Amino acid sequence: MKISTVDQFLISGCGRCKHFDTPQCKVHTWSEALHLLRGIMQNSGLTEEIKWGFPCYSNSENKNILMIGAFKEFCSLSFFKGVLLTDSHQLLQKAGENSQTMRLLKFTSPEQVIQQSSIINQYITEAIEIEKSGIKIQKPSAQELVLCTELATILDEMPELKVAFQKLTPGRQRGYNLYFSDAKQSATRISRIEKFIPKILSGKGFQD
Repeated sequence: MKISTVDQFLISGCGRCKHFDTPQCKVHTWSEALHLLRGIMQNSGLTEEIKWGFPCYSNSENKNILMIGAFKEFCSLSFFKGVLLTDSHQLLQKAGENSQTMRLLKFTSPEQVIQQSSIINQYITEAIEIEKSGIKIQKPSAQELVLCTELATILDEMPELKVAFQKLTPGRQRGYNLYFSDAKQSATRISRIEKFIPKILSGKGFQD
């Protein structure tokens, strides 16, 4: 089930698994911390909306800055260009094994969010300024596959899909990534990915 508002996310979850709108949903595990993180984001000056089933925050040019997430062992703030942050407090962690640019601040209690609130705001401000400056992330070597943001995010949120994608041949991985990346709009890229999830899970390539 797809959700459309952050209020719905905080009440029922992201809608991406069978625990949606049940006590087992991971959103309920971190409810208080997630509400605190949302409060911080609402004071950031960024625009709030739902993307990939999670609260996402973008600037006036519709550039994604960061996202709130809920996982089994923690909740988080995910910075889309986190690799460019100074990370003066050494708190950022990679979003996943294949994540090239995204970095997370992880939280396991509401107290942690409160204690680190000034640091969180510092990182948010820096992330906003990085996007505003137009700084580009240096591309890795040509042979290294760089997944489009939407695909990398969905793979990190769906472990089973991530394992299936990693088992595909390099050519099949590149084929999917090129097709998804070719769409101009983020919503179109997400729609394409969701359409091909069954194929990826079955080990098939884009043209199979």
